[in-house]
Amino acid sequence: MAKLLKGAEVTAALNERIKADVEDLKAKGVNPTLAIVRVGERPDDLSYERGATKRCDTLGVAVEKVLLPEDVTQEELMAAIDRVNNDDRIHGVLIFRPLPKHLDDEAVRRALKPEKDIDGITDGSLVGVFAGTKQGFPPCTPQACMEILDHYGIDPKGKRAVVIGRSLVVGKPAAMMLLGKHATVTVCHTRTVDMPAVCREAEILIVAAGRAGVVGKEYFAPGQIVIDVGINVNAEGKLCGDVNFEEAEPVVEAITPVPGGVGTVTTSVLVGHVVEAAKRTLA
Repeated sequence: MAKLLKGAEVTAALNERIKADVEDLKAKGVNPTLAIVRVGERPDDLSYERGATKRCDTLGVAVEKVLLPEDVTQEELMAAIDRVNNDDRIHGVLIFRPLPKHLDDEAVRRALKPEKDIDGITDGSLVGVFAGTKQGFPPCTPQACMEILDHYGIDPKGKRAVVIGRSLVVGKPAAMMLLGKHATVTVCHTRTVDMPAVCREAEILIVAAGRAGVVGKEYFAPGQIVIDVGINVNAEGKLCGDVNFEEAEPVVEAITPVPGGVGTVTTSVLVGHVVEAAKRTLA
C-alpha cells in the first residue's frame, strides 16, 4: 500500500511560513497585496477566485479585484494591466486565462511585469525558471509539486525523474525545476515511443497528461514516487487525476491523491508568491 502524499500537510506548513513573513512585512510597513484581474464570469475562474480570496484573507494578504465584462476591448484590458503594473501598493497580479477569443492573450502576457507575475505566465517568469534565476515566479502547479517533494523529504538529487506532459503551464517548468534539484530528467509526450517503458524507469514520476486515468499499471514500478497533477471529472461525476489510482497505489511507494494532493497546495503557493514579491520590494 502506497504512502499518500497529502496536500493538507504541505499546505499547513506553507501557511505557517507565509503568516510569519506577512507579520514581518507588516511590521516594516508593507501590506502584501494581490490584484485579481478577471474577464467575464467563467465558473472555474469564480471558483478559483473564491479559494484564492479566502486563502489570502486567512493569511493576512489583501486582495483587490479588477472585474471586467466579457466583451471588454483589448485597449480596456491593457489599460487595466497598466494600472496594476504601476500601482506600488500591488505586489502580485493574477490574470485569469484563457481569455475570451477576441482578446490577444500574448499581448496581455507581454504587458504584465514579471516581478508581479505570481503565476508564471510571462516570458520573463519562464526565463527565470529555465535560467534558474529569481526573475518573476514559476507557475504555481509545478511549484506545488516541488513543495510536496520537499515537505515529504524526497530529494530528487541523482534520481531518475520522468515528467509526462510538455506544456509551459506544468510539464516544461516541472522538468526545469527538477533539473534545478539535480535530478536526471526525461520529458514524455504524445510522440514518445513506448512511454510506459520509459516511465517504469522513473524513480519520480510527475503526471500532467491532461486526461482522466490515462496512466495505468503498465507505467508503474515498485519504489516510485508519483505526483499526479491532473484534475478531471470522471463518468461518475467524481474528481480524479490523470493516474489510475487503483492501479498505481498497490505498486508504487508513494502517490498524491486526487482530490487532496497537488491542487490543495497551489493556492498557498500563489499567496506565497505574492508575499515573496512584497519581500523583494524591500531588497
